[in-house]
Amino acid sequence: MRSATPSRRLSLAGALRLDRPSEIWFKPALSVVAAVAPPNLTLLALGRLDLALYTMAGSLCALYAHNRPYAARARALARVVAGMLGGLAVALVTASLTGSTAVLVAVGALLAAAQKALCDAGRIGPPGNVVLTFISSAALFAPQTLAQVPGHLLLALAAGAWAWAVGMAPGLVRPHGPERRATAAALNAAAAYAATRDGRTRDRAAAAIQAAWQSLLTAGRRSATRRALERLVVRAEVALAAPADSDPERLRGWARDLRGTGPVPRTGHADAGELPGIAAESAVAHEPLWHRLRPVAPLAARTALGCALAGYASLALGIGRPYWALVTAAALYQASLGLTWSRSVQRVVGNLAGVLLFAALAPLAHLGQAALVLCCLALNFGAEALISRNYWLGSVCVTPMALLVTEFTGFQEPGTLIAERVVDTLVGALVGFAAALLVTDRRTADRVEGALTAVEHARERAARLLAEPRPAPAALASAHRSLAAALVELRATADAAAGEWGRRALPQERVVLAEQAGHRTLAATTRRRAARPDHSTTEGVRP
Repeated sequence: MRSATPSRRLSLAGALRLDRPSEIWFKPALSVVAAVAPPNLTLLALGRLDLALYTMAGSLCALYAHNRPYAARARALARVVAGMLGGLAVALVTASLTGSTAVLVAVGALLAAAQKALCDAGRIGPPGNVVLTFISSAALFAPQTLAQVPGHLLLALAAGAWAWAVGMAPGLVRPHGPERRATAAALNAAAAYAATRDGRTRDRAAAAIQAAWQSLLTAGRRSATRRALERLVVRAEVALAAPADSDPERLRGWARDLRGTGPVPRTGHADAGELPGIAAESAVAHEPLWHRLRPVAPLAARTALGCALAGYASLALGIGRPYWALVTAAALYQASLGLTWSRSVQRVVGNLAGVLLFAALAPLAHLGQAALVLCCLALNFGAEALISRNYWLGSVCVTPMALLVTEFTGFQEPGTLIAERVVDTLVGALVGFAAALLVTDRRTADRVEGALTAVEHARERAARLLAEPRPAPAALASAHRSLAAALVELRATADAAAGEWGRRALPQERVVLAEQAGHRTLAATTRRRAARPDHSTTEGVRP
């Protein structure tokens, strides 16, 4: 396996290259339409489209957590709705207390930084902080009084509850769908590696297998279906470790059988050395959120600085409501400077193409408020359907949709909207990327090395105890907990460090090998602790 490290070459073609569409591209696209349409159509019928910003805040929560098992999705969506309401509340109260655009930009930048930090530390997944920042930044520049705030928050809460229901509804038909998809992706990736055996497919397979385990570990109780899926992921791991001895077509056949709602295919045997170790790790309490905030502090600092500078630059150029420059800057920051550059290019290209689409759609949308709502729904669907192919392609629909939302309170001159959006996009991208150059994180490789050392020491301690004829039960239990906690920390650290430019390449191969060895040792300690002393065994412990 090669040690992957991000390229320092700032490529335009690479940033705009289209990927294959997501396997479930239609799910977030349909979900957002199902979440947005009822509130907006209700407001249209009541003649109160001016309140659509607040219902949109709740409705857009339906964009999140589509890859998570339903037990985990319920919790994630609830956190997203709570986070959306919190940011909206701060924005509305601030807007009602001050009319100073300088203060509003400062509050918007701090909100964007907090949303970035919490989304990254909480590993909430796409679309991350961008939607939260879009809503809170827009609300900062919306006319508001303190008396109106509770009612507006109630509208957002009601729409958020509906979005939660929309996100959970597919579970009634296919309760194990997310876990089945993640397992199928792991099998297909392992089959690709077994067929090609090159470094790139090896990295993809390792990532897909890790994602499958994470999906299974958050799926709730270990049902018969989940145990069958775990055995299939173990077969993918076997293929990853011994590709020459694996049958790619058999792996792909298992993956095909996971489609739909049919029975989970049986492998005929399970790797007893891995499953107990995985189960043991899943029982370890997750690290507190505030511990996970420390590694993302540099990204939060980039976001605060970049958003503030972009907002003030937009103000200096005469833009009265510079929230789009602020949102553009907030959307740029990824795990590395290379990825941030790519996102900057994608954002600029997508937004510029989007304003052209807005110019074409504006005459149709201005036929009436019903046409305006229908255009927004179509653009919501298009954005989610296309964004998995490349961020810029989704932005082509996001930009006119965001511009049309501003017209829910009344039609505006298209030329003015287009000019302001173009200026804010360019300012936000240029200033935001400059802030990323100023605030860097050079300690990511050091943190991964430290986490690897902790895993290696914990595993060595556990292996020494397993080699003893009669280890002390308390010592063995302590070693087991230490190793399990170290493995959780290693994965969290490696995820946070992935892609960041550092002085050294990240030791990706050591991370994968340490995790595999750690799971085997966890399995052995689990069996040893459960067995009677006279039946102890160290089977399954490998160097």
